[in-house]
Amino acid sequence: MLTRRGILTGGSAALALGGVGILVEARRAAARYERYARDIRVPLTAPTTDRGLVRYATLAANGHNTQPWLFHTSDRGIAIRPDFSRRTPVVDPDDHHLYVSLGCAVENLAIAAIATGRPGAVRVTRDGDETGASLAFISDGMSADADTWKMFTAIPRRQSTRSAYDGRPVPSTDLDRLQKSAAVDGVHLALLTERGAIGSMRDLVIAGNDAQMADRAFVAELKQWIRFSPSAAITRGDGLYAAASGNPALPEWIGPRAFDLAFRAPGEADKYARQIDSSAGIAVFSAASESPAGWIAAGRACQRFCLTATALGIRTAFVNQPVEVAGLRADVARVAGLEGRRPDLVLRFGYALALPYSPRRPVEAVIVHDA
Repeated sequence: MLTRRGILTGGSAALALGGVGILVEARRAAARYERYARDIRVPLTAPTTDRGLVRYATLAANGHNTQPWLFHTSDRGIAIRPDFSRRTPVVDPDDHHLYVSLGCAVENLAIAAIATGRPGAVRVTRDGDETGASLAFISDGMSADADTWKMFTAIPRRQSTRSAYDGRPVPSTDLDRLQKSAAVDGVHLALLTERGAIGSMRDLVIAGNDAQMADRAFVAELKQWIRFSPSAAITRGDGLYAAASGNPALPEWIGPRAFDLAFRAPGEADKYARQIDSSAGIAVFSAASESPAGWIAAGRACQRFCLTATALGIRTAFVNQPVEVAGLRADVARVAGLEGRRPDLVLRFGYALALPYSPRRPVEAVIVHDA
């Protein structure tokens, strides 16, 4: 889920393919996109509606930004179920990232519900062979504590910041807060801040990246989810917006050509080496249960970590290549001290400026009202 997907399209490629006029229009389109992204992330205030809670849930991290979820609302609460029409079967053949994405979303939902006076109890649900999660509203007067409130205010600001960081270490007190924030039953978090361990994980990320880029089906699936232009990102409301990876926005007729020209393993390897070497640390999440329920739990823990990081001014970005390539998972577990467990997510963290935010589909596209 939530993997890198940097698109190596540079300004020189844009000039070669279309001239200065394209770059001028791209700047105007980027301004329109900035207004669109800001409107999606308008802060939620109490009292709120089911629609408001769902909007905040959809701001969660999710693989390839496919947003593979449907929300069912009723007087009893809000249920989230998988939308298998939005699978990524090449990078995620067992739907692991899909269920992690559901976990991230239900955690946003739970945090937003507490903060706006509509607390609920989260549980994993089963409907036939389909696993999901639900938030059942309760009326016990539960209120948000200081940590929950900070995570709530971070929801519209969280992003996967796919850029080089500034290399500063995270203070030990903040590392402790990150560790504690991600405490979810059955999920273990390993924090790697020693440079040798970070370097070992960097090498595994590059090995995973090389393996994926040698797979034509993987590259084709990735390209399918890229939105090269602001207009495509706004219209589709999903996918990997190029500017959110620190690359220029390009017209859709140029973007795929630039991708084909520039997306090469050596350049990607160099990029990930720089990005990981500039990071303060690596977080590896592992659920005890290798099942949809365990993956949902891993997503909940990861979302809490990312929101706490955002509240602390720390950026995060997924580098999941070595957990997506099955043959590298044992090595990831060894480096992270998780022998015998499947590592679910790999996340780098550190300090950097924000990038443009990713798009989201309208709430109306993902919400179903139950009787």
